[in-house]
Amino acid sequence: MTAAGRDDEESVVRVLLDAHGETYAHEAGIALRNTPQPLYRLLVLAHLLSARIRGSVAVATARALHEAGLRDPRRMAEASWQERVDALGRGGYRRYDERTATQLGEGAELLLDRWGGDLRRLRAEADGDVDELRRLLQEFTGIGPSGAAIFLREVQAVWPEAAPLVDDKALQGARRLGLPEDPDRLLGLAGRTEPAVLASALVRAALDKDVAEDTLRRAGSR
Repeated sequence: MTAAGRDDEESVVRVLLDAHGETYAHEAGIALRNTPQPLYRLLVLAHLLSARIRGSVAVATARALHEAGLRDPRRMAEASWQERVDALGRGGYRRYDERTATQLGEGAELLLDRWGGDLRRLRAEADGDVDELRRLLQEFTGIGPSGAAIFLREVQAVWPEAAPLVDDKALQGARRLGLPEDPDRLLGLAGRTEPAVLASALVRAALDKDVAEDTLRRAGSR
C-alpha cells in the first residue's frame, strides 16, 4: 500500500472514531467494570441488541430496565412478567416484548442458579478459552451467536482474554467504508483506540448506511 493509501484509510478511521467512537455499553449508561452488576447489564444489552430492532431502541430499553430497578439478576428474576413487559415497552421494545420478558426472567434464573448471579464465575469456568465463553453465553435463553458476539465485543474492555476482537459485524462496517477487512490492520489504523471502541464504531457503520456515507464524505473533504 502507498503512503497516500494508508493516510486515506487512517483519515476514514479517525473521522469514524471522532463521530461514533462510543461503545454501546457507554451509550446505555453502563460504567463497564469487572463487577457483577455492570456485567449483567451488558448481558441484557447484548440480548436486546441481538434482535432485529434498531440499536437506539435497544439502548433506550436497556436504560428503561435499569430505571425500573431491573439492574441485577435477582431483581430481574423476582419481577413479574408484566413488570418486565412494561419496562421493555417504555424503552420502545414492543415488537418482541412478551417473548423477551420471558427470556430475561429465564436468563436471570439461570445466572443465579448456576453462577450465583455473577458472570465472573462463568468467565472462570471458561478458564481463558474464548470459544468456551461464547458457548456458555449461548446457554442463556435468547442469547445466540449474535448476542454472544456482541457481549464479547463489548466486554473485551475488561476481560482481556477476549481482546483484541474485531468481529464479523465490525468487518462488514470496514467493507462498507472501503477499509481493510483484516483485524490487525484495522487495529493498526486506529492507533491507541481501544478495540471495543473501534469495533463498536465499525458496527455502527455496518448497521447504518448514513453513518458510513457521512464518514466517507467528511474524510474526503479533509
